[in-house]
Formats: sequence, C-alpha cells, structure tokens
Amino acid sequence: MAVCIAVIAKENYPLYIRSVPTENELKFHYTVHTSLDVVDEKISAMGKALVDQRELYLGLLYPTEDYKVYGYVTNSKVKFVMVVDSSNTALRDNEIRSMFRKLHNSYTDIMCNPFYNPGDCIHSRAFDNMVTSMMMQVC
Repeated sequence: MAVCIAVIAKENYPLYIRSVPTENELKFHYTVHTSLDVVDEKISAMGKALVDQRELYLGLLYPTEDYKVYGYVTNSKVKFVMVVDSSNTALRDNEIRSMFRKLHNSYTDIMCNPFYNPGDCIHSRAFDNMVTSMMMQVC
C-alpha cells in the first residue's frame, strides 16, 4: 500500500504531495526530500552508462525500517516518488512500475489542460481521485 505519493518539479520543489492522513505528514515530506539525492545520483549514473533513455522507472531508491521508497523520472525531469509500507510483501516491482505509469498518464492529462500553468501546484480533483485509488488499491 502506498502511504505517500509526491510529484516533484525539475527544480526540486513539490508540485503535489499526498500521504495517508493518519500518519505523520512531516515525516513523509522529509522522506521524499531525502530521496531526491538518490534520484539525482541514479539519473547521473544513467547518463554516464548510456543506459536506454526510455527507461523512466528508477526502482527502489532506498529502504527504511518501516517503508520502501521508489522513484520515477519523466523525460522533462519531473520526479515521482512513492513511499510504500515495507510490511506489504505482496506488492511486486511490476505493480509499482504500473502504478508509476498510471501516475505519469494522469500527470500528462493535467499538463494537457490549457488552464494549467506548468510549474504550479497541482489542484485537480481527477488527479486526487486517482492518487487516492492508488493508495487504497493495494492493501
């Protein structure tokens, strides 16, 4: 189960952060912020190794005692970070990858909206509903 989902701009400021309401929200903001260093390291390593540039999924960024943090980066360097409860062993890498693809498709829909200014915080009911469904989908 995803306990926190964040969309981070190219300049590393949050466009959208949503976490489970019963948890400590500040802890998730800190976790997302610290994961950006790992994302930058993985992106620079991919550039040096000339890995296939179509692969946007970064995989597991780092595990903690309670959570696992996964990353995804778009071609425009917008980063998606997902924090998953580590006690959920039923969640596979393929499922995480498909959740990121679904998140990326929804983000693309927002960017195609002519009333959205790129770089602004995301305030979309459809995006909120999609994120909520992702957070409740895997229990």
